[in-house]
Amino acid sequence: MVDPKKSPLEEHARRHSSDGLNSSQTNTFSNAGDLDDLLKSKRESMASDESASQHHPSVHFNPKFLGTKSSSAKSESNPQRHRRLSSLNEFHDPFSTADVYYGPETNPNKYSGIKPMNRPRTMSVVDNVSNFKTKSSLDRQLLKRRGSEDDTYLSSKGNRRFFIENVDEMLGKLLACEDTDKNFQITIEDTGPKVIKVGTANSGGFKYVNIRGTYMLSNLLQELTIAKSFGRNQIVLDEARINENPVDRLTRLIHTQFWDNLTRRVDLTNIAQIALDTKIDAPGAKNPRVYVPYNCPEQYEFYVQASQMNPSLSLEVEYLPRDITPEYVKSLNRTPGMLALAMEEHINPSSGELSLVGYPYAVPGGRFNELYGWDSYMIALGLLEGGKTHVARGMVEHFIFEIEHYGKILNANRSYYLCRSQPPFLTDMALQVFKKMGGRNNPDAIDFLKRACHAAIKEYRTVWVNSPRLDPETGLSCYHPLGLGIPPETEVDHFDSLLAPYHKKYNASREEFAKMYNDGKVNEPKLDDFFMHDRGVRESGHDTTYRFEGVCAYLATVDLNSLLFKYERDIADIIEEFFENKYHDPWDNSVTDAQYWRDLAQKRRSVITKYMWDDETGFFFDYNTKTKERHSYESATTLWALWAGLATEDQAAIMVEKAIPNLEVLGGIVACTERSRGPLSIKRPSRQWDFPYGWAPHQILAWDGLSRYGFVGTATRLAYRWLYIMTKAFVDYNGIVVEKYDVTKGTDPHRVNAEYGNQGADFKGVAKEGFGWVNASYVLGLQYMNDHAKRALATCVPPIPFFNSLRPNERKNYGLQTHS
Repeated sequence: MVDPKKSPLEEHARRHSSDGLNSSQTNTFSNAGDLDDLLKSKRESMASDESASQHHPSVHFNPKFLGTKSSSAKSESNPQRHRRLSSLNEFHDPFSTADVYYGPETNPNKYSGIKPMNRPRTMSVVDNVSNFKTKSSLDRQLLKRRGSEDDTYLSSKGNRRFFIENVDEMLGKLLACEDTDKNFQITIEDTGPKVIKVGTANSGGFKYVNIRGTYMLSNLLQELTIAKSFGRNQIVLDEARINENPVDRLTRLIHTQFWDNLTRRVDLTNIAQIALDTKIDAPGAKNPRVYVPYNCPEQYEFYVQASQMNPSLSLEVEYLPRDITPEYVKSLNRTPGMLALAMEEHINPSSGELSLVGYPYAVPGGRFNELYGWDSYMIALGLLEGGKTHVARGMVEHFIFEIEHYGKILNANRSYYLCRSQPPFLTDMALQVFKKMGGRNNPDAIDFLKRACHAAIKEYRTVWVNSPRLDPETGLSCYHPLGLGIPPETEVDHFDSLLAPYHKKYNASREEFAKMYNDGKVNEPKLDDFFMHDRGVRESGHDTTYRFEGVCAYLATVDLNSLLFKYERDIADIIEEFFENKYHDPWDNSVTDAQYWRDLAQKRRSVITKYMWDDETGFFFDYNTKTKERHSYESATTLWALWAGLATEDQAAIMVEKAIPNLEVLGGIVACTERSRGPLSIKRPSRQWDFPYGWAPHQILAWDGLSRYGFVGTATRLAYRWLYIMTKAFVDYNGIVVEKYDVTKGTDPHRVNAEYGNQGADFKGVAKEGFGWVNASYVLGLQYMNDHAKRALATCVPPIPFFNSLRPNERKNYGLQTHS
């Protein structure tokens, strides 16, 4: 029985220290003895005012799902400890401690101490409804349902808890009544009554209250789904949990759930699951496979041991050759596999045996279950903000390993990416991690930074200022990877419209022609050119956009050259401070100092200004090195010149005056202007990196770049727009966080119909991981928000009404002119 003299948390600690309970002992969330007493008491006196906290349930858990807060702290101080960072497909157990489970402070009428609320957070908004499912000719005659209904009662006791006696039964009832479109989510598109009765914990489930509105009902669905995933039959649920300020809720989920569920760490027990590739449906891809560099025998032995530990997994392990050619990479397309990453030695504390374990890293999410190039930089910024320095550092360690063994930072660590890189962010990524590691005061951090700089210089010289990516005439660089054949990671029908004429020409099926072309049995120069540029588009990270179609490999882009300018400046600073201003390059035996690299940066800035800058529009445009003409495609990547510190003060002011107004829309910065994209048609469909879509990396770099030049108000305004779009979708669509958004739509911005659809939208009941760089953008964007802006975001106030409501002295904080 519960000791009434002890607090719920003290009682919880007593149970765990004395009982040592685990999931094998029970599947119920509530202690049976306490529950029987509770129900008996309530039958005798329905008017009992006994505190719900006296019936606080004991929490039974499976040790493998322990929350990571304490274990992460131990890992930071003792990196040699072998531990499992992620279960890949499952949550860390939110029930492991009562304070973690019950979430925000107890009064549901408060917003994290900001301003009291007098009603539950049902998130009703005028016209808060999607037209997605009402596009018939009868639309004019149909009444629209509001997104949620208001509830006018006040909670006289302040905090309430609900008693869910049967989790499965409540889940079934909730979905049957409210999930009218049967997608296992409760959104503003569902046409249910938007209300459900739930028993109160104070009455042992005998008395009921109504939970109303899309937001609270979807939160209830999420909490029930989590409880079910951990085998809970009964739960006591705090009202504050489902009435939580959405800004706080999303932030909490990112830090306590999403990052953990996106984190991977290779060990002997999980390698087969990590190595499995779901993107390729080919006979040779059925078994998980790992390719190991030719000079890493310890890793080879490790993976062989993993395969022998569980032969049923059919894990295959192979060495890579010393020389990796495009022909060899193409030959692996029928037997694709994961590429080995950096590992460190660990001592098993129980056996004293030495073993290898991979450095942790975070994946983007959805179908992207590998370590990606530029995604990792954006993700690392979010990880560092959340105190997960060890994961961000792990990703840099992997990039150092990739450069050493594969010659470049890869698009991702799969065999079909061996010829392809992605936008280079290594120097700034390493510097950000270096600062969090303690900077100059930590010798380990200094060693880490020097190794990262060494790798970045190799990558710079052998990849980005080398053939075929370097244009020798201008000194500018292009996205121009090597490679042969059709990219195997794309959907089967992705190139149907392109390849259809060739099927007919050779009287072959799609599969037959693809094999003929990949095997070099047919000669089609136009297809060769197309795929040369297509590989460039994929290396750019902007796959796909009309900006690059049929021309990418010839474009010296503003984004790539801004990044290389940043490399040159960063390398100069690191050499000056940590190499005593003299760097000996083992790759070519050259010796350089900081001034050498600053001269390279200054030369690049001059050339970029000459070939790319346009005073009239305020844009940096891409330059075609083949036709020797400047493009006129207005892209958000022009703002990367601000992030890199490449633009002059005058150029920055012109960009804010002329370029920003053309890129700024409802939800922040759009990928390109509508006039640059051009008209759409059946033969010219929408591309995902074009108007009207917005992407987290463009927002993050724009905010940082504008702030560097003193335009913090403009950055804050753009950040509010992006956070509004994210929060609105999160509230209205069952806690959704997706890869990209239609930043011109206020109702269902997550609905993207271009090409690949949207990663992060396909979940049942509860979103487990969000999407890597979007998670990061939310926590980074909130740094620009004051309490007033956070309150507005929490109630989904659209940007224009919010900006119009500002006092004259507040408008400058958002880069807005004051009223005269």
